[in-house]
Amino acid sequence: MRQIIHRFVVWAGCGLALWQASARAEAPGLVAIQDARIVTVSGGVMEKGTVVLSDGIITDVGATAAIPKGAWVVDGRGLTVYPGLIDALSTWGIPEAAPAAPAANGRGGAPPAAGAAQALPRSWGPQDRPGTTSWVKAADLVKPADRRIETARGAGFTTAVTFPKQGLVAGHGAVVNLGGETSGQMIVDPGAGLYLSMTPSGYSGYPSSPMGILAYFRQLWIDAGHYRLAKAMYAQNPARVKRPGYDRALEGVLEAKRVLLPAASPVAMERMLKLASELKSPFVLYGVVQGYEMAERLKQTGTPVVLNVKWPVRERDADPERVESLRTLEIRDKAPASPIALAAAGVKFAVSSEGMDTPKDVVRALKKSIDLGLKKEDALKALTLNAAEIYGLGGKLGSIDKGKMANLVVTDGDLFDDRTKVRMVFVDGVKYVPPPEAPPGGAGGFAGRPPAGAGEEN
Repeated sequence: MRQIIHRFVVWAGCGLALWQASARAEAPGLVAIQDARIVTVSGGVMEKGTVVLSDGIITDVGATAAIPKGAWVVDGRGLTVYPGLIDALSTWGIPEAAPAAPAANGRGGAPPAAGAAQALPRSWGPQDRPGTTSWVKAADLVKPADRRIETARGAGFTTAVTFPKQGLVAGHGAVVNLGGETSGQMIVDPGAGLYLSMTPSGYSGYPSSPMGILAYFRQLWIDAGHYRLAKAMYAQNPARVKRPGYDRALEGVLEAKRVLLPAASPVAMERMLKLASELKSPFVLYGVVQGYEMAERLKQTGTPVVLNVKWPVRERDADPERVESLRTLEIRDKAPASPIALAAAGVKFAVSSEGMDTPKDVVRALKKSIDLGLKKEDALKALTLNAAEIYGLGGKLGSIDKGKMANLVVTDGDLFDDRTKVRMVFVDGVKYVPPPEAPPGGAGGFAGRPPAGAGEEN
């Protein structure tokens, strides 16, 4: 009898432990942040108000918002609530791994066995589909275990638009919330856009020059257009029209809601604007480091951009006796003024963390622009609502409004003040507390990552 009772107690204790672990993993279904300063982005600032979250959605916000019965109340006195920050172009959530070289014709084939030597495939022309993996989707690659996610949340980021980066036509990005226990819980939109690059990788041979790469992009879209017509003709008359063969590279091109095109300089911008007119696809330019020169042209064309805010600096290990050109010095000096020029021209721009040592450096980079004259409102909008609207999600993300996702960052002061700390973030209504700060240059694998648009053809 004593043994039976002992077994029952052990079983009950294990069950209680499992229940407690499950309870800790669940977020409160109803949360109210009371008496906080609320920066809505879409409707100004409330010096004292309440935000109510229910099942991952903002259900009420305002000075007179009622706190529902049973809500978990957060005392917001002395705190400021912002919309969760959005990184508009990153690789967050995609674990870093050595990319496998694509099949020679870009249409399929299994990757080599793990550990096998991989020689770069030789491309002989556009028919080989060099550097194209347009069927790859970030939504299929995202993993909650990516250690950079926690670091990003600690800096106030709740969402990232993350892309595969290998090759010329790397694949489709996804809008990802930086919370959740499974990959499926993280994905907000699996079709953010198709990422194109002017930097050849993953093969040798054609194309390797800017002219060849641009010609290849044009040919790929021409092939996709022909492929679409062939499929439509077959669908209308399958008894008399030959069935076109399946081509996953062209399927990936046709699925693109928009394309992301590199434009680090005014010359590259003009080339990409011309290319976009020929591709006849919605597009976003990324990089735009020399935005201070490009703003008026971007305004004329109504082009949205994702700005690389890793401002150029002299390399630490550069030859001290090397004389830099006046043009290099000018770009280095004026690049931080790019957000000012873009905002003044009315260009819709968001920002990217690519190349930064830590996610916090994104805010610090914009602080440098603020010191030069950028309005804080424009800086914050670039980190929130602009990013959401560029990717077609302005009705779901980017501001503190009823009906939007409960993605918030709560700070103890002004976001752009170096002394301000992130106290908590909410992702889909789930509360996260920032981890202890890591030493500079060692925050979760951010250091040394190449910036978006950097190294592209100028």
